[in-house]
Amino acid sequence: MRPHTHRRPHLSRVGRGADRRTVLVLAVTAAVFLSVGGIAGVGTRSHLPSYPTADDTTAHGTVARRVDEVMARMSLAERVGQLFVLQVHGETATTTNPADVAANQALYGSDVRNGAELLAKFHPGGIIYFTNTNNMNNPQQVAELSNGLQRAATAGGRGVPVQLSTDQEGGFVSRVPPPAAVTPSGMAVGATFDSDLAYSTAASTARQLRAMGITMDHAPVVDVITNPDNTADGTRAFSDRADVVSSFGAAAVAGYQDNRVAATAKHFPGLGAAEANPDTGVAVVDESRAEIMRTHLEPFRAAITAGVESIMPTAVIVPALDPSRTPAVLSAPIVTGLLRHTLGYDGVVVTDALRADALAAIPPERVILDAVRAGNDELTLPADPPAAIATVLGAVRDGTLTEDRIDQSVRRILRLKATLGLFDNPYTSSRAVDSLVGTAADQETMAEVARRSVTLLRHEAGVLPVPSGSHRHVLVTGWGATAVPSLAGQLRGRGLVPTPMYAGSPDRGTVAQVVAATRSDVTVVLTNNVGNDERQRNLVEALLATHLPVVVVAVGTPYDIAHLRSVRTYLATYGYRDVSLAALADTLVGAQPTGRLPVTIRTPGGTRVRYPFGSGQRLPAPQEG
Repeated sequence: MRPHTHRRPHLSRVGRGADRRTVLVLAVTAAVFLSVGGIAGVGTRSHLPSYPTADDTTAHGTVARRVDEVMARMSLAERVGQLFVLQVHGETATTTNPADVAANQALYGSDVRNGAELLAKFHPGGIIYFTNTNNMNNPQQVAELSNGLQRAATAGGRGVPVQLSTDQEGGFVSRVPPPAAVTPSGMAVGATFDSDLAYSTAASTARQLRAMGITMDHAPVVDVITNPDNTADGTRAFSDRADVVSSFGAAAVAGYQDNRVAATAKHFPGLGAAEANPDTGVAVVDESRAEIMRTHLEPFRAAITAGVESIMPTAVIVPALDPSRTPAVLSAPIVTGLLRHTLGYDGVVVTDALRADALAAIPPERVILDAVRAGNDELTLPADPPAAIATVLGAVRDGTLTEDRIDQSVRRILRLKATLGLFDNPYTSSRAVDSLVGTAADQETMAEVARRSVTLLRHEAGVLPVPSGSHRHVLVTGWGATAVPSLAGQLRGRGLVPTPMYAGSPDRGTVAQVVAATRSDVTVVLTNNVGNDERQRNLVEALLATHLPVVVVAVGTPYDIAHLRSVRTYLATYGYRDVSLAALADTLVGAQPTGRLPVTIRTPGGTRVRYPFGSGQRLPAPQEG
């Protein structure tokens, strides 16, 4: 299927000091018009939604007037609440599940048992969904949760709809439950060298999210992964080239927002040169200001030009941008000085998680106040939400923060909600879920990306293809407790006889057991980040020493081959989700790999290029006769 060509987005965020002009040109399919917007919740036949168009905005008053009207009736506590994006446990807004109730009470106090009570007490502007908070079990349940939270947020007719968000990037950062269509990783999309696919996968994701009541996606990642040892991004990044990331990132922004889901460009001011992940350690970017401006900021410029609705700073330390070494998310020179003033961005700035380990050494009260002072609008996942909210309220009351500063952020947040139509109709319906989540067309879009991403870097042994229907024996081993059996199942469906043997990060005994099992016609060994795992390298080397046919497949980043010099047949899939493993299985039995490296692979230490950007081989044509 040929993807739709991406269009220029319709929401402008460019121009420091200029009046923001919202142009609402909504690309809505007939299915959406017929299925989204049941006001009574999941299970009710939908009414036509009243998402605003350019004419509707004029008829109902401007977005700015709507925002003014809402703000005029909000108390200080309600306005402060809008700044916070919190999590809630439970599959419904009024859950009585004991485990979920206990988890909510541990976070918010004994009088907050569920999402409805959280909204009533603290008035958060946003709720972010996770799988491990029991929010995302199946699409109909997610829609019911979304509608329940919206009913609670707007109870009495005076409340403010809540912004519902999640991290649905694709690849290994995927939250949506089956049968939703899940895109392969950003790097897999980059390996297709077709930015139209960045648009179409984002559009597919947005349609499904909106059908489940989710109106903000914390995606795309627009980091330029210049450090192959980066543990934060990996396959989440499109490429190591700024122009590629800019093109693909802007296309993804358009795909989300043409389908009424706010995109979030992250992780400002660029995390791709760091090594550590701020969620689990202290991440530092030591590049010069000139290099950061030339490379890492370009995708954010492109996203802003594309009208991105939100940008997410993270807790990376960038001395060239802030010599005080304040983490970027808390840095006024970076958030206000660089993002607001230099880049001219006037959209919503939403923090990365404020409970990140990178911020753990900073007093929690300072984290919250510095995040506001830096210029952020939405404060995501503080370590102690009630204390964080109390800190902001107290700071306003004692004059540490002004009400004008709070209102500046509230105005942006409400403007976004109005732009997305949440004040007119924040609900979804069962019919929307049934008609828009996991459609055959969207599944095929994702499968096409996976097929076109598979990259062949070495094929010296002549072991491919393994003809489908040949009943040849294939040992499937290596990394991935679910990936190994999943690939084996895919190969079985293609007429081979696979034996799955998960090895993970194997000790010597496990390596010996796997080698002893290599009596198959071919062995397929999956790897992931072997540069930091000597045991995986040992397994690969031991299998190669048998001189039997071995295919090595990197199911994470493609950099593994830099550490596996003797490999003779090597493929990269940039992911280990089922959609990528199905594409891998097709390639193993004869589909032509067409992916190309969206990054440069160097020798360990980076002194020499082993595989340049754009590398990729094809399988030889089958012999006739």
